[in-house]
Amino acid sequence: MGNILHSYGLKVAAIKIDPYLNWDSGTLNPYQHGEVFVTFDGMETDLDLGHYERFLDVELPGSSNITTGKVYESVINKEREGKFLGACVQVIPHITDEIKQMIRDTSESGNFDIVLIELGGTVGDIESQPFLEALRQLRNEEGSSNVMFAHVTFIPYLNAAGEFKTKPTQHSTKELRSTGINPDIIVCRSQEPIDNDLKSKIAHFCDVDSEAVVNTPDAGSIYEVPLVLEENNVGNFIIKRLQLDITADSSRLDPWRSIVKSLKIQDPTVKIGVIGKYVELEDAYTSIRESLLHAAAAISVNVDVEFISSDVDNLNLDSLNDLDGILIPGGFGERGVEGKLDAVDYAIENDVPIFGICLGMHSMVIQFARRSGFSGANSSEFDENNKYPVIDLMEEQKKINNMGGTMRLGSYDCKLLKNTKSFEAYGDELISERHRHRFEFNNEYRDQLVEKGLIVSGTSPDDFLVEIIELPNHPWFVGCQFHPEFKSRPNRAHPLFYSFLKAAFEFYKNK
Repeated sequence: MGNILHSYGLKVAAIKIDPYLNWDSGTLNPYQHGEVFVTFDGMETDLDLGHYERFLDVELPGSSNITTGKVYESVINKEREGKFLGACVQVIPHITDEIKQMIRDTSESGNFDIVLIELGGTVGDIESQPFLEALRQLRNEEGSSNVMFAHVTFIPYLNAAGEFKTKPTQHSTKELRSTGINPDIIVCRSQEPIDNDLKSKIAHFCDVDSEAVVNTPDAGSIYEVPLVLEENNVGNFIIKRLQLDITADSSRLDPWRSIVKSLKIQDPTVKIGVIGKYVELEDAYTSIRESLLHAAAAISVNVDVEFISSDVDNLNLDSLNDLDGILIPGGFGERGVEGKLDAVDYAIENDVPIFGICLGMHSMVIQFARRSGFSGANSSEFDENNKYPVIDLMEEQKKINNMGGTMRLGSYDCKLLKNTKSFEAYGDELISERHRHRFEFNNEYRDQLVEKGLIVSGTSPDDFLVEIIELPNHPWFVGCQFHPEFKSRPNRAHPLFYSFLKAAFEFYKNK
């Protein structure tokens, strides 16, 4: 919906509300929660913010992710400071007022025309109730013409009965209405399209207009969803409901249609192996996958992304033979690192383009050091007593015990060395990228590794921190300390991913 409104020329922001008690997503296990997305101002957030940024082509602040932990911490801090003047602090009005204030603060921060607020979870969840109440109050305070509710439901198909079932949608809508929220539009997800009779039935039982029941059957790509919604006149519905002084114009989505078309290219197919430690849940690498798709579309090829476990017992080097490129993503902890090192060695020996991100760069540095005479070189994250800690904590970080306190988070500038693949990709000497890591390239070994042939192609502007490394005489061997995947867009592939995919395509053509 935001994509459609953005195409009409409106300035759109988005907020994701996660009802869990965690303050942010930073300490959540990727197997439980998927990817941790990082905003430009250094907030670790829900992966949905990554989708918002990609669909709206904006950079959202960390305040765009509201959690129960943030809300309660803020209220308790105010109570400790005496700001409630001795009042009995309660969920209503203090918690709900704080939620509304957080929403207003974000909406006012950028002079937005529209703010989309997604409340995660399921209607009826205990932890969601204060947020539902706050949103109900927000409608009354801002005026019903300024607040619209969209309810997303799932219409299951029962093979045994041979029919779709609308009861879950009827029930969830009834639950929502019991909180005082009447949905203006119901978006029905389904595996296959539903017919008009079923839509009419839902409209009748859920007390909405028939045009307010919109079906979004499973699409080939998430990027097709705005086009499906526009075909159902959702943009025009929102304009009328919110009394916006603009005219719906489907042709404004033509650039997006071109993007979707380019994402459907089937041939030629470049095969990229992602050597990771959380591959059982692909959501852990959402932005990596999407960035590869963006880059493939930009060079008019199809990309087949294969997720390969880096656990030593599972990594079969023979399985890398069919790959046109190898990508080693970030992660934390020792498990699976030796498998990543084996993949780096394979790429060096076989001239396969390889891209290392964060821990991936660490793996490249470690393996290069081992091959250059520093036997047993490692990161102090995995072996505190190893003889050659080519990856280590900075001294000031070693004194911090709070999880997350040692992290370098958010956007930092990086200075590029000319006549390198990195500079060629960006076409600029100074760039800015987002970080999420604790350990850094150990400068004690910098000169020695450079003498052995390593290229330090990107550093912090003061030349102290190593940000990008490369190898000469290799088709494409680039590792970066930051996370470029957070800035890739469907309409603007990230320079490093674009350069990597081009190299992988060349490898494919020369097989």
